Amino acid sequence: MPKIPEKINELTVGQLSARSGVAVSALHFYEAKGLISSRRTAGNQRRYQRDALRRVAFVRAAQRVGIPLATIREALARLPEERTPTREDWARLSEAWRSELDERIGQLSRLRDHLTDCIGCGCLSLETCVLSNPDDVFGEQASGSRLLADRGKGRRTRAQDCREREETTGRCR
Repeated sequence: MPKIPEKINELTVGQLSARSGVAVSALHFYEAKGLISSRRTAGNQRRYQRDALRRVAFVRAAQRVGIPLATIREALARLPEERTPTREDWARLSEAWRSELDERIGQLSRLRDHLTDCIGCGCLSLETCVLSNPDDVFGEQASGSRLLADRGKGRRTRAQDCREREETTGRCR
């Protein structure tokens, strides 16, 4: 890993890539998404402040645990004066993200449990399978394309469908 002299406060995109282990194209993508920023030289080359290394590390760590880039960007934007995240920032943000991650873990666990049931069954029935037809509210009334034609006649909105599902199942997705 190339060593950057202490007196150099800015990094080229190649140096940032080498130090962070992130591809140049990914750094350009992060910049386009507002996760990191650079200035342009007179020759139109990107120059990153040294603290971009910590921001990239923060982004990568958050991505590894499944946090979407939009959520990461929002978190970084809330930091005072767009400063680099500290250990305390990470602790505070990771605590806030914990419930979101717990919900995703719960969803994945339920999916895994249903997958186990499906492997034993093997039917993949469009009428009863919880994987190919999750939360089927209309399945008890009728099946297939007849419902699609019926829905087109009344032109129901997603909100109407959601309210009906919520009354039947207690949740709307």
